[in-house]
Amino acid sequence: MDRRAFIENSLAIPLMPSMKYRTFVSDEEMVIEKAQEGKPHKGKVLAAVQPHCDDIPLFAGGTVAKLIAEGYTGYLIRTSNDDHAGKGATVGEVVRNNEIDNEGVAQVLGLSKTYDLGYRNHRMDNMSIIELRARLIYLIRMSKIDTVISYDPWGHYEENPDHYVTARAVEAACWMAGGKWDYPEHMDAGLAPHAVSEKYYFARGPQLVNRIVDISTHIEEKIDANRVNITQGPAGDAGSILLEKLRAEGKTLSILGDNAEAANRNYIQHFVMDHDSEFLRGIQSDRILGEKYGLGWAEGFHYVGPRKSKLPQYIDEHGK
Repeated sequence: MDRRAFIENSLAIPLMPSMKYRTFVSDEEMVIEKAQEGKPHKGKVLAAVQPHCDDIPLFAGGTVAKLIAEGYTGYLIRTSNDDHAGKGATVGEVVRNNEIDNEGVAQVLGLSKTYDLGYRNHRMDNMSIIELRARLIYLIRMSKIDTVISYDPWGHYEENPDHYVTARAVEAACWMAGGKWDYPEHMDAGLAPHAVSEKYYFARGPQLVNRIVDISTHIEEKIDANRVNITQGPAGDAGSILLEKLRAEGKTLSILGDNAEAANRNYIQHFVMDHDSEFLRGIQSDRILGEKYGLGWAEGFHYVGPRKSKLPQYIDEHGK
């Protein structure tokens, strides 16, 4: 890629608020990942790791649904308990409501099980990242996770400590899980070293994007995943609330439809996933990003794939 252009664009971002946060590699280097027929990923395992129950639905719901449809077995790991986010008369109610929503997200996206690690919301920079990393290493080894989808540990200007602490713990756990010297007691318990080979990282701020995933055939699952986030999601039942508010004021908005469920789904599609919404912090929406690459709907990631050794090729070329 043009490194000079990349650096210049990155440096310009804080000075130009109107720019989109993402920095894209050149068209020659960009990978467009489209839907595949059949079950090409059968036997592989993914973990969608999110600090809060609305992160994966907003930024990677379509990609998770796509990979599950293509044969992956998947797990949803939530690192916080979401105790300071959303509706409820007490903190306990907020925690319970978010737990219900999180289970709903897993069900909609086809994920087999949820793991709630239970750290305090907005306080993860005050807990032991080493402990979190150790728990993730255990889950990676136990479930033999091949692919992780989570926040980008190299994303910039992220204000939420839960996001950047989770991201850094995930990144370290992905490779440490492959070594035999870290937590050898795991081996005595019957586990084996297992490194994560693929990572799809998303971010709310400046980020290098090198992979565009076509989610056009899974747009309904993404809408559903955001729809079940009633407690704290930016969508949930926001459409029906807006519909009733407008009716009380003697107004209508045709794009919402004429009933509560239609309003909720249309709100998600048009005001969360279609327009450049406040929920995405200025990042290009799924529709606009898809349009850029000739797709219907798309999600963008910093993708880190398997490392390929050049030694076999060198031996073929130079060996006797």
